[in-house]
Amino acid sequence: MSWYYTPVPTVVPAEDFDASADANALRAAMKGLGTDEQAIIDILTARSNAQRLQIVEQYTSELGRDLIDDLKSELGGKFEDVIVGLMMPPEKYLCKQLHKAMDGIGTDEETLIEVLAPQTNEEVKKIVDCYEQMYDRPLAEHLCSETSGSFRRLLTMIIVGARDPQGTVDAELAVQQADQLYNAGEGKMGTDEEVFYKLLAHCSFDQLEIVFDEYKKLSGQTIEQAMKHELSGELYDALSAIVECVQMAPHFFAKRLHKAMDGAGTDDATLIRIIVSRSEIDLQNVKDEYEQMYNKTLLSAVRNECSGDYKRALCALIGGA
Repeated sequence: MSWYYTPVPTVVPAEDFDASADANALRAAMKGLGTDEQAIIDILTARSNAQRLQIVEQYTSELGRDLIDDLKSELGGKFEDVIVGLMMPPEKYLCKQLHKAMDGIGTDEETLIEVLAPQTNEEVKKIVDCYEQMYDRPLAEHLCSETSGSFRRLLTMIIVGARDPQGTVDAELAVQQADQLYNAGEGKMGTDEEVFYKLLAHCSFDQLEIVFDEYKKLSGQTIEQAMKHELSGELYDALSAIVECVQMAPHFFAKRLHKAMDGAGTDDATLIRIIVSRSEIDLQNVKDEYEQMYNKTLLSAVRNECSGDYKRALCALIGGA
């Protein structure tokens, strides 16, 4: 099953890791006049998140300073966003992205979908707990105040952990569930959105893969084709993101990266978020998928879109073509 693709990261723990040596090298890179940005990139993009967190601790205990504060005072702009993002535990980083998507006027629904759609229950629970700690406000409450209708109900179901655990599979039930989806959409006038979002938020990804196969046998068209006819707006975007993550998460992220760089201007926030957050999960798979889909490497695309230290940091995380 494609859900079992083997995730390959581009950033792995450094061998012969020495937190003290790294802490001192980073201090030297920032001390005095000017900053050695290349040294910062070389160290921090070649360490795992767990190792970076050790460097933060070491920096404080040996040098009596806060590494993140020092980095923020020495760096700027998008380059700072990449480096500071690397220094946060993954769930904390994603919480910050969710908060940013909902803070102020308007809501960035695409970011909410991108962050929440691929997560398992265990990952969602970490994010929910972390969010409340960071912002002293339940994530569910914040989401409910920023979204509405079926989209809100879907996101709420995802974050309350309604999804069955990975590995939960029932082939007979999948036939019935495919039938339910058909009868809620193609098989009737109008669409019963509730059936779609309840099923897609509740079944394990393994189960959904079987449901989608059964749907194709029953209907003659794919679940994506059916949803395109039956749904629209944010609910369609969110449900199709879940479908893509079930079938091949790297495909979903490759598409998001391409969209971030396509046309005039660059959606740097999305570019940074995906490269930073997937670098230790499956960025190699995303790269491979990107090249297959767009006939060019992710590395070359980023080189064309970005510049300076920001470009060098992203390219170091992506790794060789």
